[in-house]
Amino acid sequence: MSDRPTAELGAEIEEQRDQLAETVDQLTHKLDVKAQARERASLLRERATTDSGKPRPELIVAATSALVLAGLLVWWRWR
Repeated sequence: MSDRPTAELGAEIEEQRDQLAETVDQLTHKLDVKAQARERASLLRERATTDSGKPRPELIVAATSALVLAGLLVWWRWR
């Protein structure tokens, strides 16, 4: 058998149990697609809005510019 005391073995088993539980939790979270989608949507909402909940001005300018550019390209193609 082992020369290590029972208390040391018990502590090692407990540590391995904790690591296994953490790994299972991580895998469970990774497989929860709905939760991941909610987290990503929340993150995007936070990045796209100001503290008051309004869209960021730079995003409005970028979207408007993209629409104007697309409109100009369509107009130029049809001319």
